[in-house]
Amino acid sequence: MKLVMSFSSTLLWITTLLVSVSSDLASDKAALVALRTAVGGRLLLWNLSSSPCNWTGVYCSGNRVVELRLPGMGLSGKLPIAIGNLTQLQSLSLRFNALFGPIPFDFPKLTSLRNLYLEGNGFSGKIPVFLFTLQNLVRLNLADNNFTGSIPESVNNLTRLGTLYLENNQLSGSLPDIDLPSLVQFNVSLNQLNGSIPKGLSNKPKTAFQGNALCGKPLELSCNGADSSDSELSGGAIAGIIIGSVIAFILILVLLICLCRRKSGKKMEAQARDIAPSKLAEVEIPGDKVVSMENDHNHHHNNNTSNGLSGVVKKDAKSSGKGKKSLSFFRTGAEVFDLDNLLRASAEVLGKGTFGTTYKATLEMGLVAAVKRIKDVAVPEKELEAKMAAVGAMDHHNLVPLRAYYFSGDEKLLVYDYMPMGSLSALLH
Repeated sequence: MKLVMSFSSTLLWITTLLVSVSSDLASDKAALVALRTAVGGRLLLWNLSSSPCNWTGVYCSGNRVVELRLPGMGLSGKLPIAIGNLTQLQSLSLRFNALFGPIPFDFPKLTSLRNLYLEGNGFSGKIPVFLFTLQNLVRLNLADNNFTGSIPESVNNLTRLGTLYLENNQLSGSLPDIDLPSLVQFNVSLNQLNGSIPKGLSNKPKTAFQGNALCGKPLELSCNGADSSDSELSGGAIAGIIIGSVIAFILILVLLICLCRRKSGKKMEAQARDIAPSKLAEVEIPGDKVVSMENDHNHHHNNNTSNGLSGVVKKDAKSSGKGKKSLSFFRTGAEVFDLDNLLRASAEVLGKGTFGTTYKATLEMGLVAAVKRIKDVAVPEKELEAKMAAVGAMDHHNLVPLRAYYFSGDEKLLVYDYMPMGSLSALLH
């Protein structure tokens, strides 16, 4: 009798467990379907009759959804409240879409969330305080949105946070005194912040604070002369500056006199030989020629910003009309610009390597991209397309995603997302 009762109890426990697991997965599926209905529509080609673990961008563990990665999928609309039902979610990536509105208030239910990537959308309103109750967060990227208001003091609750990107929003007020020992990657540039930079953030790079009305270290602007050791100069330093300025002025004056005499001598020689001065011919660069990268590099050595990428690419890449090739994007909905937009962008040299030069391209729409122009690499078009497809399919938080590429004749361009923190080489050296 006891054996029968024990067997019945075990069977009941197993049945209850299976029902619970099935119920949890069903809840995850319902949340994903609600997301698809609200923002995905036909862009998310999910087979609703199959398990959500088999859907594109959905990753499961233990029969629960733990990762949802849908970057650059062309999603548009407001996030539904049901997304908080993905209670085992550890990573959520919805960057580079067209989502807008506030962040749903059921996000605090995502207690297992470690990585949240909402960069490159149109989310608005204040940064919700409830985000800073997700104490397992390691990476939080809210850059390139329309968030307003101040940065909450409760950001210090995220003791495990290693990455905080809030650049290119409309945040205002002063910076809170952020004291997060694990924080390595930080950026609040291109906002409307003001006041002094807290001491706990003074070890971050200057680029992390530019485009605001901030002062103090690491910026060179002192706060109302509070740092007298940096703002005040000794008498010897002032005297040195004055003496140096006088010497520089004398040298410039002597140089101008020499140039004037040389010019006058040449004019007299020309008159003596009775040679009429001729008009210099206008310099013209043929449309089918490429400005050499060496000349382009020297040009940027004196002026880091050029008139545009069109100055360093061939004519056949300057038109995306009929019969011409265009940029090849990797994800549906990622085509927020075309080749013409890219070539009209202002270009700044970031570096020069073995296989070509990398530029920072700022498009008219405000989007910033990193463009690498490959040089002296002979690769068949089909082979290049295969390699680019493999690279473009990669999606990892430690890899800069390849957004698009261009191939035409001798011209090969790779378009990446621009990383404002700089390269790994710059951080190491």
